[in-house]
Amino acid sequence: MRKSCEGAIVTPNELERYLEDRRVLVDEALEQHLPGVSEPPKEIHEAVRYSVFAGGKRLRPILVLAAAEAAGGQIEQALAAAAAVEMIHTYSLIHDDLPAMDDDDFRRGRPTCHKVYGEAMAILAGDALLTQAFILLSAEIAPVDKNPEARLRVIQEIAMAAGSKGMVGGQVVDMLHEDREIDLSTLQYLHAHKTGALIRGCLRMGGILASAGPEQLDALTGYGERIGLAFQIVDDILDLEGSLEALGKSAGSDLRKKKATFPALLGIEESRRWAHRLVAEAKQGLVIFGDRGIVLGAIADFVVMRRR
Repeated sequence: MRKSCEGAIVTPNELERYLEDRRVLVDEALEQHLPGVSEPPKEIHEAVRYSVFAGGKRLRPILVLAAAEAAGGQIEQALAAAAAVEMIHTYSLIHDDLPAMDDDDFRRGRPTCHKVYGEAMAILAGDALLTQAFILLSAEIAPVDKNPEARLRVIQEIAMAAGSKGMVGGQVVDMLHEDREIDLSTLQYLHAHKTGALIRGCLRMGGILASAGPEQLDALTGYGERIGLAFQIVDDILDLEGSLEALGKSAGSDLRKKKATFPALLGIEESRRWAHRLVAEAKQGLVIFGDRGIVLGAIADFVVMRRR
């Protein structure tokens, strides 16, 4: 694979093929580990699968796999954990879209779960996905079952990332600051927890499953924190500049709901500079991995250059 002096994949096609290959692997794992639509009660499993298989980049589970590879592991070591991460991410999207939260009608280009199955079933679908993720993470699935200590660390890692000190906590701050002034430190806290905590957790999970050493794990943590924040900043910008067709969800919703965002506080251009600076810092931290960090460097570029 050709690379530049900065360690990034040169051609977009190379990264596109990598992301597509890993997306297929993640989808296969999700298909294997989710209950079938015919299993009773079929109504809940239909709602679950409707949301999980609605599309999406699968960026978070791919980061689990890429981190494992960067740390010298094999993707087979991390596939179950990657699938569990996508279940947790999808649960959060289902709940975020509810009328009591962001009240969105579209997600990934399709009507949101509660629009198709009703609010009660959407709540239960999210609950089912969160629970199923921990069923999967705690199961003895080779080769993870050969390292029960790593499996326990991964469970704790994702639980912390998803809970009140992570994703849930960030969502609370987001809701409390709708239509209210916010300072920069609080906004950073919001983004770092609502979006960044789960992304950081993905990198750490992949490293743990690949038996990464302390220095490698620190590097993955720093990388995850920076691209997690950059991802949400770019998301905020795209909400202003994108369209339903490009984003798969209603554009301009943050502005209409007067949400706390980087563009609202700093403006679009300064927000864009901030995201690019974070990505540059994230890539610098990958030096410890040598050539094995090339993919993570390319993903960092993808995060800041994406259009949806």
